[in-house]
Amino acid sequence: MDEEYDVIVLGTGLTECILSGIMSVNGKKVLHMDRNPYYGGESSSITPLEELYKRFSLPDSPPESMGRGRDWNVDLIPKFLMANGQLVKMLLYTEVTRYLDFKVVEGSFVYKGGKIYKVPSTETEALASNLMGMFEKRRFRRFLVFVANFDENDPKTFEGVDPKATTMRDVYKKFDLGQDVIDFTGHALALYRTDDYLDVPCLETVNRIKLYSESLARYGKSPYLYPLYGLGELPQGFARLSAIYGGTYMLNKPVDDIVMEDGHVVGVKSEGEVARCKQLICDPSYIQDRVRKAGQVIRVICVLSHPIKNTNDANSCQIIIPQNQVNRKSDIYVCMISYAHNVAAQGKYIAIISTTVETSEPEAEIEPALELLEPIDQKFVAISDLYEPTDDGTESQVFASRSYDATTHFETTCNDIKDIYKRMTGSEFDFENMKRKQNDVFGEDEQ
Repeated sequence: MDEEYDVIVLGTGLTECILSGIMSVNGKKVLHMDRNPYYGGESSSITPLEELYKRFSLPDSPPESMGRGRDWNVDLIPKFLMANGQLVKMLLYTEVTRYLDFKVVEGSFVYKGGKIYKVPSTETEALASNLMGMFEKRRFRRFLVFVANFDENDPKTFEGVDPKATTMRDVYKKFDLGQDVIDFTGHALALYRTDDYLDVPCLETVNRIKLYSESLARYGKSPYLYPLYGLGELPQGFARLSAIYGGTYMLNKPVDDIVMEDGHVVGVKSEGEVARCKQLICDPSYIQDRVRKAGQVIRVICVLSHPIKNTNDANSCQIIIPQNQVNRKSDIYVCMISYAHNVAAQGKYIAIISTTVETSEPEAEIEPALELLEPIDQKFVAISDLYEPTDDGTESQVFASRSYDATTHFETTCNDIKDIYKRMTGSEFDFENMKRKQNDVFGEDEQ
């Protein structure tokens, strides 16, 4: 361990593993350590089921009705991948896809007036949807056509909208869309958690709706993908990439101290030895003094023996409860997966509720989501603090990632990765930099 590295990475969460993969592919000498005996940090999948009961300090062990403990891989942080999103692009460019298998999530639903409805995102679905009346459907269809044709580099597609000045609120007015349609467009298509987006220029929102539609167009059932055996497979895939390029991995390795000299990092001390480095990447738990609390998220893992009502018995789905429907500032999300994804025993389903905490009684806040899931066999409640770095790393060369937020996809995580990359290297993130070198030894050519 007493060696000199270009980069030391602490924690094996997804953000850290992707960055260590990119740095290794780019020829940096990387040491990657984690104080835990398993990969994934906050973003791991817990197996066997007994381990989950222990982790949440439940007094009993799982009942026999839960099946074999090792058939379970339960995500601590629920997220899906947008089929056309940045994480899929990262997986394709690095060819980490060869270590993973994905399934398309079977449906995307939105909550309105106590019921759930399929999210309409194509013209055909919009015309058949019960969410809107006849005239509203025509106006919504016109809006979808505008979004589909929109190209920020071609003013002819703007239809009088200035993407850098016109607010989204004004775009909705232009198409004469009612409150309910605005709710599900902003929250179930553009996937915003709050309504702050309404009063900023519309470019990002239009692009988010395009991302949703293009992701949906790839596979048809929904815009989301999910890896077999759980999200914990993702950090491990990128860790393999890093290892192929010479990255060194050490799990179960306590970090005693981060060694600084003249205000910048020079190494990490563990068990009496110091590994030296020029730059350090870590999750917030390793440097409490360089991060600040930026809120809380509540996540409730629910084990069910049935699919969720009114979802056509889907074995996986997402439900979005827009904040307006339940008098909140931020949306409540439900991600559901099941035995079909090798994450639960036969016939069992895992639904995970998550939202940003707004009151002093977080469990009461997610009540509307729990009602949709009844009956629930077992609940595991976690309330986590969200941290963001207070130090941009320019002087210290210490780069902390942000905690995983309440969104149900990985776009914000990828933005954090790109941001850290830019601060570390001084240049804009480019997917081309993630490509494996053609002459590398895959060690698995036969696949």
